[in-house]
Amino acid sequence: MQTVEENHAPLKELDEWDDFVASRYKQGKAEGEFRNYEADANPGVAEFYRQNHAYQTLDFVLKKKAEYGALARGKKSIWDMADYLNTLVDDSDPDTDLTQIEHLFQTSEAIRKDGHPGWFVLTGFVHDLGKVLCLYGEPQWAVVGDTFPVGCAYSDQIVFPEYFAANPDSKVTEYQTKYGIYLPNCGLDNVHLSWGHDEYIYMVTRNYLPEPAQYMLRYHSFYPAHRHGAYRHLMNEHDEQMFEWVRKFNPYDLYSKGADRPNVKEIMPYYRDLVAEFFPSEIDW
Repeated sequence: MQTVEENHAPLKELDEWDDFVASRYKQGKAEGEFRNYEADANPGVAEFYRQNHAYQTLDFVLKKKAEYGALARGKKSIWDMADYLNTLVDDSDPDTDLTQIEHLFQTSEAIRKDGHPGWFVLTGFVHDLGKVLCLYGEPQWAVVGDTFPVGCAYSDQIVFPEYFAANPDSKVTEYQTKYGIYLPNCGLDNVHLSWGHDEYIYMVTRNYLPEPAQYMLRYHSFYPAHRHGAYRHLMNEHDEQMFEWVRKFNPYDLYSKGADRPNVKEIMPYYRDLVAEFFPSEIDW
């Protein structure tokens, strides 16, 4: 697996993050039964969040949105980027030999099995393609993790909120009020969330997928909002309606990893046709 500098890679691999998130939101479990995510119990995750919360400033987010929002890294197909993501396989991991594309198929096949429309299935397949940010050289704290608004007060529903004390924005009075730089119920499209793979894949695919899919992609890591009800004072009525789709997507994102290994050869024709239905042969990345 390609890595970044050690001090920017507190998790051994991206799958360690996925395991942690799934453990926090076990279906049918009481809050007290979730895995303990205190710093001493999960030092790798705690270190990840220490960096994430210290470095995800408003200035950083605006810089990354401008950099990647230009979609200036060339034209490639969805399949090119899925193959590129496959280089993130960790050969030293004794617990799994699944490629990244097989992980994508696990999510999309679970959605397909439940009879959802093709665009929903496709959303499951592409939702993690934004993790190619790691291969662009971005540190993990700028790729994965729960997302949250910057430029306003931090919710106590964000995991490890105490780590925000090291963020320079925590010293900016304007940024630490309830609404910060935003207006009441201004709508999430006007709110800047911490940078990561969600926003990137949304930027890349937004012109090709229906709006519910766009919300699923853009906000699937916004756990403080769609799991805990935080930041509703920034959401408008349309956001509230669309978040029903985000919540519908969430279980497939969290719980499909342990599913049977997909028969890629058997299902590939279906996905070739599905991708071609929504995307041209190449898109801007």
